[in-house]
Amino acid sequence: MLYKFKSRAAADLIMLEPQGRQVVTLMGKTPGASGIVTVAQIPAAIAALDAAVAEEEARLQAQAAEDGGDEDAADAGKDAVRLRQRVVPLIDMLQRSAAAGVDVVWGV
Repeated sequence: MLYKFKSRAAADLIMLEPQGRQVVTLMGKTPGASGIVTVAQIPAAIAALDAAVAEEEARLQAQAAEDGGDEDAADAGKDAVRLRQRVVPLIDMLQRSAAAGVDVVWGV
């Protein structure tokens, strides 16, 4: 299953179900077959996504410091897709939508 985010201000954004469900939850919405982030809710959604990214990065830095420079652990982490990489396109869509005064919707 795929999550497809749409806005009249940006190109469609498609995510696999687990990642789509994750970002919808991070924005404070209930994951489901469809939903909406209204123009009024966009600033809070962006702030929530930014906070989640900062939290993940702090956790990863603490974990790396705890591992004490373990090269095997560092190499394994290089290939992982971070939350920041997943949400940057969505944050861009949200920012463009806010500037244009249009909502962002999603469907599966």
